[in-house]
Amino acid sequence: MQAVPESRQQTFEEIYGPPENFLEIEVRNPQTHGTSRNMYTSYEIVCRTNIPAFKLKHSVVRRRYSDFEYFRDILERESTRVTIPPLPGKVFTNRFSDEVIEHRREGLQRFLQIVAGHPLLQTGNPNWDRNAW
Repeated sequence: MQAVPESRQQTFEEIYGPPENFLEIEVRNPQTHGTSRNMYTSYEIVCRTNIPAFKLKHSVVRRRYSDFEYFRDILERESTRVTIPPLPGKVFTNRFSDEVIEHRREGLQRFLQIVAGHPLLQTGNPNWDRNAW
């Protein structure tokens, strides 16, 4: 018969404190820019982490849908062993309506969370220029 290991009570810090390692990504605050045929929507991307491999613990950038497409293309080229998740589909009518913009924001956030949560994609080439996209 095996001995049952002794259990210990968790501290409040262990229960309610931040997780040991976390990487949070939020896509928020969509803004539509330009006029007529030159209109586009950009999204604020907020990243928070306590993972030691990341130089910045908090960062905020603004990107548009075409930047996400470019980023996804890079991931597909550089990560041939990993299936890259899809982006929300292109929209050709009413693309600046609140409903369409919110649906796209949710899809872009889901895309980034999946990518950031994947161990092979999370630790990409350190020489890649993160400002390029």
